[in-house]
Amino acid sequence: MGRIPEETIEQVLAATDIVDLVGSYLPLKRAGSAFKCNCPFHNEKTPSFVVNPVRQSYHCFGCGEGGSAIGFVMQYENLPFPDAVKKLATRAGIPILEEAYDPEADQRRKKLSRLKEVHNRTAEFLHQQLMTSPDAQHARDYLKSRGYGRGMAERWKVGWMPENTNTFLDWAREQQFTGAELINSDLAGRKDENNPRAGIYVRFRGRLMFPIHNDYGDIIAFSGRNLREDAPGGKYINSRETQLFKKSKTFFALDKARRSMPKEKFALICEGQIDVIACHESGITNTIAGLGTAFTPEHARILKRYTKDAVLCFDADAAGIKAADKAFRILAAEDLNVRMVSMPEGEDPDSLIKQFGADAFRERVQGARDYFEVKLKHEMASRDLTSVRERASLANDLADLVACVSDKLTKDALINQIATQLGLGAEELRGGVVQAERQQSKEAFFQQRREAKDEEPPPPNLAAEISTPVAHLCHYALCSQEAQNWLGEQLESLIEPLASTAGGSILRNILSRRPDPSKPAAIQAYITSLAQQDQLALRKVLTHSAPGDPVRAAEEATAMLVNTHFQQKEAALRAQLRQPNLPPDDMIALMNEIKDLQSILQNLQQRFIR
Repeated sequence: MGRIPEETIEQVLAATDIVDLVGSYLPLKRAGSAFKCNCPFHNEKTPSFVVNPVRQSYHCFGCGEGGSAIGFVMQYENLPFPDAVKKLATRAGIPILEEAYDPEADQRRKKLSRLKEVHNRTAEFLHQQLMTSPDAQHARDYLKSRGYGRGMAERWKVGWMPENTNTFLDWAREQQFTGAELINSDLAGRKDENNPRAGIYVRFRGRLMFPIHNDYGDIIAFSGRNLREDAPGGKYINSRETQLFKKSKTFFALDKARRSMPKEKFALICEGQIDVIACHESGITNTIAGLGTAFTPEHARILKRYTKDAVLCFDADAAGIKAADKAFRILAAEDLNVRMVSMPEGEDPDSLIKQFGADAFRERVQGARDYFEVKLKHEMASRDLTSVRERASLANDLADLVACVSDKLTKDALINQIATQLGLGAEELRGGVVQAERQQSKEAFFQQRREAKDEEPPPPNLAAEISTPVAHLCHYALCSQEAQNWLGEQLESLIEPLASTAGGSILRNILSRRPDPSKPAAIQAYITSLAQQDQLALRKVLTHSAPGDPVRAAEEATAMLVNTHFQQKEAALRAQLRQPNLPPDDMIALMNEIKDLQSILQNLQQRFIR
């Protein structure tokens, strides 16, 4: 795989308006000449994520993340650089022509491509097993008993992992898939981690297999449903995390639902794959499900790309209510509106659709009520509220949930609503909410510390060191053609000072390559082509406002740079002059050098300021 030419990168950036791009993911609001919103890369309540339409860049003043449209897609979509460029190129209708072979990048891409191939071909094999194998008859009977025929199985590529795992392993060998590739795809595991020769076992045995896709439709994992009561493992087991699959960033059927969610203005969240499929097959195509793990802030942020409203459709039993509470905490903290579908005890979306039809279930979904309304009604019906102690206990439980709500007005309204219905003082309840907020903050802090201890420290991602005058000069050279031209004329005189000053090589590179300051896309393409540390340094520099007179500012910064350089050089000469037993000839030579430097220092303003 070749390198994408800088000209193509510039063309892609020129065709991409970063405000439109980021606005398609996040709810941007105008703030003066820029746009702001809460940062998608860290939790915050006050917006500090700024998108600058003039510079065509973004920067978070809270966590420090920033970059171009390409950088945003890389981080938000978790894509490598070439894939982010290609995604934006496709969006803009620009063909990508590559050059200069990059063996390391090519190797990484081939490995990921191979993993996708393993998943895709495995899905096809398992699907054929379900559709044709005599051993899968009971699986076909199960689907038929749930009201599903061949059409559904084909649309969702449902498959069957044989009870006899040799069937799958023999097929994998025929396809020339190695044991390591099956392990890396989490289709298999080692029988003995300490003994590679012990062989491998198939993780999904005797299970109905549902492919899991990423947002773009690539198969990245599997979910296997157990059909036998005595089979080991839970009802569902999912692939463990791999290079392709991150549970905290994946929803089942998001690839199919992501276009419907903005149109319907909400996401319907169910508990299981069969329920999601039942909804989609009935035309309720904005339905998704988690994958066996609790909701994470990342899940909530993904949802916010498509909608601000989440409707939970969980079982009405104790486990379902507990799961709904956990989901609410995460979703509300990310400022999503949460409603709940009223479900009869012992029923799920699949069974309700089968009994009463899609229209009846759709009406039930449309009648979803605010989470707190449902929660309060349920708790009041299940507790003895004649007891003061029980009312206080309920108030504390609800205060803990209200504390998760990020919007202040919504929080105040909930406090008043709960206080009225429980016959308690609003201020008293508000105090409980404040206390719960403090406790949650403390728990989050200690949880982060525990996670930090468990995880390996990330590689350093530090900006290159750059001195103050050089930082100013880089800024002026990138924001003004006149300043860039003037600095180019001075470059020969600046070679020595820049060579001994932090960041000097960055400025020399700018003046050598001369990116056009009048074209934000050219500036962003140039920065993107640099080493990561230099990128970070320049992006930090460009967060400052441009001066009114960039050339005058460049002259002053240049004088400061050269003045500092020669002062340091003079100090070094004077240190040599103080050495004991210095020969007279050396002393005279040093004194003459110092005299020359002083002459230069006296004329600095005339040399560099017109």
